[in-house]
Amino acid sequence: MKLPTLAREYEKVGADYAREGIDYPRYLLRLCELERIDRERRMMERRIRAAKFPVTKSFDSFDFTAAPGLNKALVLELARCEWVTQRENVIALGPSGVGKTHTALALGLAACQKGFSVTFTTAAALVHELIEARDEKRLRALQKQLALVKLLIVDELGYVPFTAVGAELLFEVFSRRYEHGATLVTSNLPFDEWTSVLGSERLTGALLDRLTHHVHILEMNGDSYRLATSKQRQKKTGISDHVLTKGAATT
Repeated sequence: MKLPTLAREYEKVGADYAREGIDYPRYLLRLCELERIDRERRMMERRIRAAKFPVTKSFDSFDFTAAPGLNKALVLELARCEWVTQRENVIALGPSGVGKTHTALALGLAACQKGFSVTFTTAAALVHELIEARDEKRLRALQKQLALVKLLIVDELGYVPFTAVGAELLFEVFSRRYEHGATLVTSNLPFDEWTSVLGSERLTGALLDRLTHHVHILEMNGDSYRLATSKQRQKKTGISDHVLTKGAATT
């Protein structure tokens, strides 16, 4: 039986409790409590690593004023993760730079902290992985893995158009998760433009039927958060607006 925290702390806690005259049952209870707390921490850290977040973000560092159209109360409610338990979906829509990815990462982190398994990926990376798995005859295993995760986060749907095969494989992922697992999607495109990425109106309609059946939609329209942050740095460094704007336009 592996009890690393108990093995590490029993002497120190024993000495402290002996000095304070605390009885043996309470000493054992405290050791068990420390072991439980540390075990939960290690499990949470494993979930965060398994999620493959590109960076770790929380709402503590999120500037809600940069996305004035965003419903802050709804976002903070979603951070409680009841929608994950209910196997519902979240779709964050808005132009580049308004905080969609930050929101997705923060909700993913909250889910890890609540005990849910999470997978984070971009739409382009997911489609590439699916096509590669199909070519290597391991598609079924990957589809099963994606279906079982409690929260699947698909970032940046809309930046790269897919082939017919890629779009169908992505649809299959969402279809398998329908009412079986929570899914979070971010997109720079309104729903009526998703056909430009998925190619087929029929497939787009079927995909949206599944994603929007039980959905919380986050409208994130505002000035680019990244551009605003860059402008703040520009004031300190003296970089010209022309250079700043040109650089932002290429991202």
